[in-house]
Amino acid sequence: MTQEGGTVATDSAKFASATEPLRRELLAHCYRMLGSVDDAEDLVQETYLRAWRSYSGFKGQSSERTWLYRIATNACLNALEHRSRRVLPSGLSGAEPDPDTAPEPAGPDVSWLQPIPDALVSDAMVSPDSADPAAIITAREGLRLALIASLQYLPGPQRAVLILRDVLAFPAAEVAVILGTTTTAVKSTLQRARARLREVAPAADDVTEPAEPQARALVDRYIAAFQNADAAALQRLLCADATLEATPFRTWFAGCETCVPFLRAWVLGAPGDWRMLPTRANGQPAAICYCRDPDGAYQAYGIVAFTMAAAGITRINSFGDPALVRAFGFPPVLPASATRPLLSLEDVECNEHHHDGDHQNHQRSGRERRTPRSPPRSPGQRGLLARPRASGSRTRRRGRTERRGRGEGLLLVSAWRLPPGSFGRWSCPCRVGPHLHKVQLPQPNRRQSQRRVLGQGILPVKGPYE
Repeated sequence: MTQEGGTVATDSAKFASATEPLRRELLAHCYRMLGSVDDAEDLVQETYLRAWRSYSGFKGQSSERTWLYRIATNACLNALEHRSRRVLPSGLSGAEPDPDTAPEPAGPDVSWLQPIPDALVSDAMVSPDSADPAAIITAREGLRLALIASLQYLPGPQRAVLILRDVLAFPAAEVAVILGTTTTAVKSTLQRARARLREVAPAADDVTEPAEPQARALVDRYIAAFQNADAAALQRLLCADATLEATPFRTWFAGCETCVPFLRAWVLGAPGDWRMLPTRANGQPAAICYCRDPDGAYQAYGIVAFTMAAAGITRINSFGDPALVRAFGFPPVLPASATRPLLSLEDVECNEHHHDGDHQNHQRSGRERRTPRSPPRSPGQRGLLARPRASGSRTRRRGRTERRGRGEGLLLVSAWRLPPGSFGRWSCPCRVGPHLHKVQLPQPNRRQSQRRVLGQGILPVKGPYE
């Protein structure tokens, strides 16, 4: 009895060491086959259960990786026989030309494509040659939403062959072993799959995606514009041929001239109705969406994934499913602390200034400053400075004017970074260089609305905070 228990424990440890490192790439494989992160996780669990039950009969005629892929692929093919194709709204009908049209919900018989968190398949997107940037890009391309959506048009066997050969780069002989067929049959099936994919897949983009810092900055600007219900700012971020799809609605739009009016009329609402948190899905920039309920709490709405080019955002895929928020590791209700972010130096442009008809910089004093009596006079222009409330002598040095003595120091925060509806409600810490300052958001005067003051993006320093 003891000897038998020891053997089982040894086999279990050996099985785990051989198969656990492959779990994430198997999850990515099942996701490509099924288009659903929920179904993929279920099939991976089934794969490991089948593998454990038959592990004693594994003779080592192929690698453990090939053996596991055979089990997983066959499990996916069996599942596809009983499931309908998963789609995006663009797979149901043509683009809607009228942005004033109310979005039409799809029926319960439609199965939607789901995004997958990068965190679940990070190992699958970093190949052994991860030091090569081209290898990383190629690995990410294998999980792009556009590819996953196109794969759903292929029959199960063609889908499996195309993924194993063109995405995972298995040799044709190994694919034949995985599928239990011949190498000739694999090559023939691959040709048919490629031809079908060329018919249904969108044309390959000739544009270059932005570098990672630029992509993150673009997402930040989109999030801020969306939270501020700023349709004009959104229009500046979208490319002219951008497309917008949003499940569970079958209505979708093509072209910035229809996408932005639709968002303004049906989605954006008032400033502060939405909160977004950046994340990544399918190797692409994405955001978690929360919508404010009548009680003021922010409830989970779903995920938005972005496809980007150097010129801006080319595609927005919104997935209105609160369950996805939890799958991405975020809470179903946004905590109150998340609405009071710590503004870092990346968020803030620290400028010290004076006013002599032209906007120049002056050295900020360490004394406490007061809130300016009125907001600056030029709304909507980023980077403008308010009239300083300062006293002291002026000196002319190197052709520019400097002010000595006390000054009204201001922190210039990009308008799209300010939390909407927060003026006069709270102060927050703001890091400027090595110091942390206390920032008080000003109240608008009677002649300006909060929304107009928000466009100024000017916060007076009430520091130092520490």
